[in-house]
Amino acid sequence: MKPSTEKRLFRYALTSKKFIIIGLLCLIVAVGLELTGPFIAKRVIDNHIVGIQTSWAQVEEKNDSDTIELNDTFLKRADRLTEEDQIIGHRTLLQSGKNYYLVDQEVPPNSSVQSVNNDAITISYNNTTERVSGEQLHVNDLYTFFQPEIHPIVLLLGLYLGLILIASVFQYLKTYLLQVSANKIIQRMRNDVFERVEELPMNYFVKRPAGKIVARITNDTEAIKELYVKVLETFVNGFIYMTGIFVALFLLNSTLAAICLILVPLLFVWMKFFKKYAGKYNRVIRSTNSEINASINESIQGMPIIQAFRRTKETQGEFEQLNTRHYIYQKKMIVLSALTSFNLVNALRGVAFVAFIWFFGSNSLSGETMITAGVLYAFVDYLTRLFEPVTQIVNQLPQLEQARVAGARVFELLDEQGEKIESLEMKRIEGNVDFDNVSFAYEKDDYILKHVSFHVKQGQTAAFVGHTGSGKSSVMNLLFRFYDPQKGVIKIDGIDTTTLTRQQVRHHIGIVLQDPFIFTGTVLSNITLNDPTISRDTAITALKAVGADRFIEKLPKQYDEPVGENGSQFSTGQRQLLSFARALAFDPAILILDEATANIDTETEGLIQEAMKVLAKGRTMLVIAHRLSTIQNADQIIVLERGKIIEKGTHQELLQQRGNYHQMYKMQQGTSNKVPAV
Repeated sequence: MKPSTEKRLFRYALTSKKFIIIGLLCLIVAVGLELTGPFIAKRVIDNHIVGIQTSWAQVEEKNDSDTIELNDTFLKRADRLTEEDQIIGHRTLLQSGKNYYLVDQEVPPNSSVQSVNNDAITISYNNTTERVSGEQLHVNDLYTFFQPEIHPIVLLLGLYLGLILIASVFQYLKTYLLQVSANKIIQRMRNDVFERVEELPMNYFVKRPAGKIVARITNDTEAIKELYVKVLETFVNGFIYMTGIFVALFLLNSTLAAICLILVPLLFVWMKFFKKYAGKYNRVIRSTNSEINASINESIQGMPIIQAFRRTKETQGEFEQLNTRHYIYQKKMIVLSALTSFNLVNALRGVAFVAFIWFFGSNSLSGETMITAGVLYAFVDYLTRLFEPVTQIVNQLPQLEQARVAGARVFELLDEQGEKIESLEMKRIEGNVDFDNVSFAYEKDDYILKHVSFHVKQGQTAAFVGHTGSGKSSVMNLLFRFYDPQKGVIKIDGIDTTTLTRQQVRHHIGIVLQDPFIFTGTVLSNITLNDPTISRDTAITALKAVGADRFIEKLPKQYDEPVGENGSQFSTGQRQLLSFARALAFDPAILILDEATANIDTETEGLIQEAMKVLAKGRTMLVIAHRLSTIQNADQIIVLERGKIIEKGTHQELLQQRGNYHQMYKMQQGTSNKVPAV
């Protein structure tokens, strides 16, 4: 049983576990430092700002910096008295609106000033009213009470600022390490995917449009990248942050913190609900996106045909169908995401603040608990902070589902059976080729080749002719091991090719296709394919040997001339000559020419014929022939019809047999009215 997509994504994450673990440790430190802020603020407010509204003791003399002098008397906060202080009396500092009053006795801390008449002050507390003596303080007098608090406030605010700065350093390290790890993971994944693509059998590419494969390597891995770059960081950061906030809330008030814990199961339930529907929508979106890529790729490549046959509107209509389907499911995702991002989080935030107000308000009104301003500030701060990671997590749910679906598509490609590319050394082959009773079908039981047997000796040229669908190209596909036969044996120098790796078989075999592929780069890089074993001189010698120097040396940069996609600036014949030079530079023992002269003009054919003579020296040639005039000097010509060999011999021998080959030759010479496809 294959592991789930989530487990496989997690395993990829483990490939950079060192950096990720260090990054998470930095995150924990940063969160811990940041979350100490409200506690420091609480201490500043309760102990040093609102804290002066408390009982003060009148002492005989000033012993330390906590003692203040007011109107020739010395006062000190009751909670800071020491054994050395000699107490004369007690005072209490009360606030009423914007005014402060100093009462000449000790009164409960929850007392409130009702009225003032000269030195008589009416106060109330615990449903009782009392007249006490005291005085209203001026602003300058009030500042005296704050003097002992300035130094600790400065120290605490400095500590707060220092912790924020240190936390920012750890936040930077966390972001850097996690981002680098994420990009490293995706680099490794893309390498794995591309490596697997290179290992896949040829029929995989036959059955799938190039655009769909490209989408998995680029778009899908990019979606997974967002998982590691943004989603992973957001979720881990969010859960660590929420854990820290809940710890702080429990330290402040365990009852309200327990109520806030309801957020966790609600968030989990919503994530399960979102996964169910978003996963279904994203599968359609990702699949449609691949089809759009395939459609665009096909349309661009076939644009000359589309325009020539006036199929632009039909092609646009087909594209519009895919685009509309993509839009419809994107809209469904937007509805789901909008419901999540705004309604859910705002609703939960509103419920949490209502619970907060109700809890503290009811306790204060009942007189059971007196909540300080610092605790209120800290709780509001933590509640506000709590919903920041919740919002971030919820907003990343669409990206999480996109990455999960994209991951499933990438792993589906990685699970395709391929053959490992191994660079096993093998001595140069001589070039003897044997097909022994070979039968082959692309699809089950639909045999393209049936009991094919032939032998080509080292250094000989063998040509294959026949009508379209007779199996000529299939013979070459089997020899090159793009496919393996269902029946029979293919041998090179007496060795069964299936006992060798595909790379060993191909190491000494070259191929020139009917439609040569030219890579983006330069003329020389297309000959060497950046193989370090092929020198510049070797490549230039190969180009001159096939006659390609005639047009290359007319180019502005000659052999270093830049080449565009598929060599569009060159004619078909010129591209074919480059392909011949490439084959010659790699010096294969066996060379396959797959209808290499089919699409060129008569003038260029002469150059190709000369190039073929150069290539034929010292190597075995297998030629799929379209023009019979190009194979008259072949050592043997094999005629195929419906997957079977019906004739075999030299050009003259086959003409004397007056069979199918004779008939095809007459048709090409214009001596017959019939013109079959060959």
